[in-house]
Amino acid sequence: MTTNLSKERRDTLVAKINEIKGFIEHQQQDENTINLLSYINELEKEIKSKKYGLVYEEHKEEIDEILENNVPILKEEKDLFVDNGGQINFLIEGDNLACLQLLEKTHKGKVDLIYIDPPYNTGNKDFIYDDSFVDRNDAYRHSKWLSFMNKRLRIAKKLLSPSGVMFISIDDNEQAALKTLCDTIFGENRVEQYIWCLQDKTEGSFVKTAGLTVRKEHEYIIACFNSPNKHFKRYKGVREFSEGSFSNPDNDPRGDWFSGNISRNGITSTTGSKYYTITNPAGESFTRNWTLSKEEYEEALKDNRIFFAKNGAGVPRLKIYKNADIELIQSSLFNDVHTSITGKNEIKKLFNGETPFNFPKNTFLINRLMTIAEESKDYTILDFFAGSGTTGHAVMKMNAEDGGNRKFILCTNNENNICKEITYERIKRAITQETYQSSLKYMKVDFEPITDKLYYEYADNLLKHIKELVELENAINFDNNNSIAIILTEEELDTLTSNIPTELETIYLGHDVLPTEEQETIFKTKKIKINIIPDYYYKGLEG
Repeated sequence: MTTNLSKERRDTLVAKINEIKGFIEHQQQDENTINLLSYINELEKEIKSKKYGLVYEEHKEEIDEILENNVPILKEEKDLFVDNGGQINFLIEGDNLACLQLLEKTHKGKVDLIYIDPPYNTGNKDFIYDDSFVDRNDAYRHSKWLSFMNKRLRIAKKLLSPSGVMFISIDDNEQAALKTLCDTIFGENRVEQYIWCLQDKTEGSFVKTAGLTVRKEHEYIIACFNSPNKHFKRYKGVREFSEGSFSNPDNDPRGDWFSGNISRNGITSTTGSKYYTITNPAGESFTRNWTLSKEEYEEALKDNRIFFAKNGAGVPRLKIYKNADIELIQSSLFNDVHTSITGKNEIKKLFNGETPFNFPKNTFLINRLMTIAEESKDYTILDFFAGSGTTGHAVMKMNAEDGGNRKFILCTNNENNICKEITYERIKRAITQETYQSSLKYMKVDFEPITDKLYYEYADNLLKHIKELVELENAINFDNNNSIAIILTEEELDTLTSNIPTELETIYLGHDVLPTEEQETIFKTKKIKINIIPDYYYKGLEG
């Protein structure tokens, strides 16, 4: 039997505190005794607080205070709209905590995949907290980072669909703490960790650790699942063999090949569809377990993909073609999706040879994550540490390759004009230079003050920005689009009914706007769909 000494000490302290409380409670009550009881209750609460797991000091950010006194709203920068058909995607400029609060209204349980590349908190001015760089001399460096991440990851979890997954890139500086934080938020059976090997030996964040005893040439990817039953799909790849392994002795029109073994060595079972006898052209028979079922073997033989040694002797072997794709299972080691040097080259190509962003991730990594995690080609990807915009670029690239309808939402602040000059410019240039059929709306977070105001005093101002939320939630564009309309007042409804565009297919109707019986009949006759705008966008602020 073991004894928890720490618990015994806590229990002793709590018992003494209760004695003091009992004494005070029997005294004449005045302001002093009331204050003392309050202080003692706080001490007792602290003693009983969490004693195992991730413990850190919580910090309040400037954005927290702003959000306490203001409601975040969206305003579109219409002159930055990139209209090139296809899916409507969104780039939101603003503090990502405010962005996430807005997305909680429009995308709760609707985001299929989240990828983020947050500050690694290296102490080398990569993490800014309340407009100040956090360096290695900051005694609260790790607590500030964890407090910062905790608030954002908790909202991110709410945004994920039931089968959704979030991938987070990180390095050694905060890997252990982040893994524990994710375990706390998602549950230990819903968090996995993978190693991303950096193939290039001169680029990447590992250069910062070159002075250590062992040179680190890898980073990490932490995956968080909303469901413990999430499974990754296989992905197509090419077998890696040396050039001399391939030849074409029989002039196979499918190209060079080498012969692969189909004998299942070490398997002793004499039952199952892969245990049978094969007789080669020389008349030799071999009875054993094979990697192919009998039906698969006969199909391969018919298709001239089975090879025998000279004179038809020996066990059969399967032709493996040099350029043939195969299905691979993603291991916990990501070592074949390129490195930061590839990410830099992708940006250089778009920015006339310049590199406006340090250590960007590359589209190959994001595409691999999408490939193994996605359940369809029509879903939503979010990146709320958008940086150089790699995630958006990767989504458009993948849609172009397989005809998918994936859409993305990117969020980033505009520190040093990164949002407009790098993130936006990259997506805009990629659409133009790589001819992607994709469009981009640029939204900006603003705030409506609510301090000491009643709901009706600012409700009209909030109503003016419902349109942007509806566009964001439904990935649509109302401007110059006669197929859809947004109606927020009965006067607007009357005006529309008197002059309905022939192309009109869908109306987004304010939840408190009531069509007349005549108007409903008109819409039904014209087969116009009515979507009621949810009242939860700002409803919770009433009173």
